[in-house]
Amino acid sequence: MRNPSRPPLSPEAQAVINATGLSRRTLMRGLLAGGAFVAGGGVLAACGTKPAKKSDAEKAACVGTDASATEKKINFSNWPLYIDVDANDDKKRPSLDAFTAKTSIAVTYTEDINDNNEFFGKVRNQLQQCQSIDRDVMVLTDWMASRVVGLGWVQPFDPAKTPNFTKNVLATLRNRPWDKDMNHAAPWQSGLTGIAFNGKVTKEVRTIDELLTRSDLKGKIAVLTEMRDTVGLVLLSMGKDPAKVTDAEYDAALEKLKKAVDSGQIRKFTGNDYKEDLAKGDLAACIAWSGDVIQLAAEEGSQVKFVTPEEGLMLWSDNMMIPAPATHKANVEQLIDYFYDPAVAAQVAASVNYICPVQGAQDAMTKIDPDLATNPLIFPDAATLAKAHSFKALTEDEDKKYAAKFESVRGA
Repeated sequence: MRNPSRPPLSPEAQAVINATGLSRRTLMRGLLAGGAFVAGGGVLAACGTKPAKKSDAEKAACVGTDASATEKKINFSNWPLYIDVDANDDKKRPSLDAFTAKTSIAVTYTEDINDNNEFFGKVRNQLQQCQSIDRDVMVLTDWMASRVVGLGWVQPFDPAKTPNFTKNVLATLRNRPWDKDMNHAAPWQSGLTGIAFNGKVTKEVRTIDELLTRSDLKGKIAVLTEMRDTVGLVLLSMGKDPAKVTDAEYDAALEKLKKAVDSGQIRKFTGNDYKEDLAKGDLAACIAWSGDVIQLAAEEGSQVKFVTPEEGLMLWSDNMMIPAPATHKANVEQLIDYFYDPAVAAQVAASVNYICPVQGAQDAMTKIDPDLATNPLIFPDAATLAKAHSFKALTEDEDKKYAAKFESVRGA
């Protein structure tokens, strides 16, 4: 994901991205929190003035007129490498082709969400002013999805038009605090954050404390540049709930992390470029994402394994949402319902290897790949999910404060 060198920041968004060293797994989640990019201890606001929350009347006035009856199309923005592709042509996406064949709705699929904050900065002015962003569906991670729902920047979909979603979404993803009526966000994929180790170069690493202190691992580990994942796991190792973290607890977790940095235990903070180092044995162990480890473990001769830390895991989801000004709501409702067909969901999960949010997809997966159907990182059992935790939803001001503190520990 990222192991950045840090050139000076420029005002341009691309220079900010280059400075923060985005790489593939960052392309799945989002680099920094709260619309601020941080370098050398300083904060550069990426998004301008603080957005205003819309009143109910303003929300209603912003909703685009649905032209689905006469315009059979959808503009779909997603993260890179996050959908099934044809084995012989990576420009073809079989699930979308089948959707078009079934519904006659043409889908323009664009992999242009490279980072939650970057995307937020790109569309915020238009959404604040009720202007089209030329997208009918966008996929955002929980914490950013919560923010745009709260701001009134997305329109609700009709649960009556998405019966597969209503019936099949996993119980753990129902009635979330920021979408209690389940009509603003449909999870696209979910994932777990835990520990990965290479059995060729070290024995199993069972806890975050082992990772941060075991002498045989000194200088051979990496932690993630994703604040919510790394600090979340450290908080769990201290017996604290990331969903209820206080400022004092956050600071204590950073102090624990800083000790591991100062002692030389941590070689680097990284994105998913840990994959290559871990596979080669240059890293013995690291904090890692479940989907990445599945892909590494499938390689011939690999001894890379994913461990659920004894203290628990971090859990996240990316969500399909309809921007408020979008004009093809009914078409998107058909899309959401289609991807919550268990057979279609299994087809996508077999390609991307993250947690499938659809009940029934596990049975469908047995017809595609029986081994994946029993993989607990794609279809977690109740015991695994009971150990999964989410990070507290932060205000924009908290995001900036927590990100700046985290970056100071990184030495970025």
